[in-house]
Amino acid sequence: MPAGATVPVPRQRQAPGRGPRQEYLDAFDEADDLFTPRRPASAAHSAYPAPGSAHSADPYDAVTDWEAPPAPETSADPDDDDAPPTGVPAQTRGGKGRTFTGIAAAAVTTVLAVVVAGQVTGDPGGDAVQAQSAPEQARDVRNPASRGDDRETPSGTPDAKPLTYEQKLSKRYPLGATLDGSGEFEAIPGIDKAPGKGQKITYRVDVEKGLGLDGELFAEAVHKTLNDDRSWAHNGARTFERIHSGRPDFVITLASPGTTADWCAKSGLDTTVDNVSCDSAATERVMINAYRWAQGAETYGDDLFAYRQMLINHEIGHRLGYDHVTCDKDGDLAPVMQQQTKFLNHDGISCRPNPWAYPNS
Repeated sequence: MPAGATVPVPRQRQAPGRGPRQEYLDAFDEADDLFTPRRPASAAHSAYPAPGSAHSADPYDAVTDWEAPPAPETSADPDDDDAPPTGVPAQTRGGKGRTFTGIAAAAVTTVLAVVVAGQVTGDPGGDAVQAQSAPEQARDVRNPASRGDDRETPSGTPDAKPLTYEQKLSKRYPLGATLDGSGEFEAIPGIDKAPGKGQKITYRVDVEKGLGLDGELFAEAVHKTLNDDRSWAHNGARTFERIHSGRPDFVITLASPGTTADWCAKSGLDTTVDNVSCDSAATERVMINAYRWAQGAETYGDDLFAYRQMLINHEIGHRLGYDHVTCDKDGDLAPVMQQQTKFLNHDGISCRPNPWAYPNS
């Protein structure tokens, strides 16, 4: 398709000129409203159970065998030079030899008592380690490197993985239906270049201060949604580029319900019924109601990912000149320009939710 060409959308009408279209105004001002205010969905929360930590085995689960061999029995007098050989070294004659033997036995007994006491008390680094023999001290049982190959080294608790873009865009976030914010906006910094070769449309993303919502996530969702081939960039007809400064073609604005109502009223639109969003065509702002962005709508249930894509495509569709339409056959996908926040069913016809201008691409 040549650059700059515009792709017509089935069942969607372009409104001539700039400013609110009469059909658009009529849709907001209908006395016989098709829609009943719905109770907002409750905020959902997710939790990630922390993995259990591993426990190491007791490093003192092996006890050295200190049992001494029994003393040889003999009836020979140790002072008798004619006694037959026993294979045991002869003691030094006299009291000194017997004294030395007694001291050695006492020393062994003392070492045994200290080692056993250390093992009973479970002290992994006290006197019991010092009382072990030299080979045992050389092998520090507290050192993981000394563990056998069949013993698992404890590891720390792994950090939880960060949420993906789709996971974050599928969560509900707390925000009140009657919140009236500061009315002050800040532009999300940075530039997202237009990925296509079609008619380039520039935009800026503003977020009202104090909402407590992720403005970077909102900006990412706008850029990815608009440049999807199922959206208004279909078949390379358009390409959307986010800028931070300068004069954009429009400003898509995430704002509290109160601030959204103020800006939509500048274009003669009342968003307080059903707490909806709008394209304030008399201004530069396309207003996305932060309550709907955070909480979704009953028509989409728990599919907040698709609902948020629909919000962006629907309101930018108005900025591009498309008016409200409805599906005309039971069971068909609702056109993206149907007021899907308010209703999916009308005149006995049941429509299916749809976030895309070209859903069959």
